[in-house]
Amino acid sequence: FSLFCNFLSLFQLSMLFHHVIAYIYVFQCISTFYVISSAFGCPVLECWFMKEKVSGGLSGGPNQDKSLLYVHKHADSHRAESHDAPLEVNPDRLYFVTDPAATLCHRSLNPRRGSSNKPMCEINPLHPQPSTLELAVPLTEPALSPIYLHADWLSTALQSFDKTMSISAITRAPTGTKEHDVILTLTTKTVLVQSRLGAPVLLDCSFWADPSSPLTGTGFAVEWRYQFRGDGRLVLAYDGKSDRLSHTGEEGATLDFEALHGRGNASLILQEAKVHHSGIYICSVYLPYLQAQVAMELQVVEPPSLSIHPSPLPLTAQGQTINIQCEASGFAPLSLDLHWEFKGADGNTKVLGSGSLSSHRQLWDGTYTQSSRLELDTADLGRAGEVACVGVHPGGTRRVSVEINLIGFSSPSIEDSMAMVGVALVLYGLIKLVSWSFSGSEKWRFLCG
Repeated sequence: FSLFCNFLSLFQLSMLFHHVIAYIYVFQCISTFYVISSAFGCPVLECWFMKEKVSGGLSGGPNQDKSLLYVHKHADSHRAESHDAPLEVNPDRLYFVTDPAATLCHRSLNPRRGSSNKPMCEINPLHPQPSTLELAVPLTEPALSPIYLHADWLSTALQSFDKTMSISAITRAPTGTKEHDVILTLTTKTVLVQSRLGAPVLLDCSFWADPSSPLTGTGFAVEWRYQFRGDGRLVLAYDGKSDRLSHTGEEGATLDFEALHGRGNASLILQEAKVHHSGIYICSVYLPYLQAQVAMELQVVEPPSLSIHPSPLPLTAQGQTINIQCEASGFAPLSLDLHWEFKGADGNTKVLGSGSLSSHRQLWDGTYTQSSRLELDTADLGRAGEVACVGVHPGGTRRVSVEINLIGFSSPSIEDSMAMVGVALVLYGLIKLVSWSFSGSEKWRFLCG
């Protein structure tokens, strides 16, 4: 009976232990759920509100104020009176933004708590007005009531904390209130793109427009522009109202029109990257009275192709000077570091410098070529080794090498001395063997005779 009681007690303890483990597991699951929910929730964005400059006179105060954007997907998720302004933020600079598309809720705008990397955010007052751009003029209908435009409008520019995404958002609030609705957002996830020469390129640009807004019923327009070192040009313009390309200034540039109308995907497609494509691209989307734009940079990067002349190098006497030339061709952009290295038979590498560099020359396809001439003094190089031309470029490091063999008056190495001793011993053994064989045959002939 005592044994049975002990067994029952152990069984109860075991069941209690399993219940505790189960409760801990459930608690961990619930905690994990709340952590994940908070991590993927809409952020509170810290922004700078840029004040409008007053014409005439001098402004006595700063031209920007710290502000906060409380972002939610649904209007009933926040109430203005439920948030208290921090001491360093003016209560008039608290904004409560409803974003049904959750564009402003992207995780790259919501860094981990305590992180020093934060998204960049700038708010500017906006005054909607008809566009003077020929492409967007038909979007503004004379019969459209301007009453909807009489409100408080803001234009917000954001960049993610990892600098991989840029957003332009236009919001509207009834006059005198702080509860804004997102009317238009424009996003790019290709803030910086690097491409090899000849490869296809996709420059991302997508927009969302509030379908309940009266400004979204008359169509849209998309424009892509290019800028580089002060020069600019129109790449492509599309009239979404009449569904036609009104301008194509770049061969091989196009849009995915099905994705444009279906998902708001206005990404620019370059079928083949060329050197002159490097620069800043600006994607602009027009609605009646509204415009949003984002910028991105394309870098076409092609590493150099290296060659050494002459190759192979001729046999050279120790102490003579060898003239070698390295040709780097077909690279872009312009920056290139050409230098020479010598690797001896012992494996040690010695940097020989850049040599005599030529000026850059541009080829027909926009790439560049440059050469380096080296006068190599062989006095201190040893008996053999490898001469290399190295090109360090943003597209990668390239190198080409050629062997060098010297003849002359240098003293033999330890390996050579050991080899000569071995050869001498072998020759001595062969001579002794032949001598013994000859002596033996003579002695045998004498005995038999």
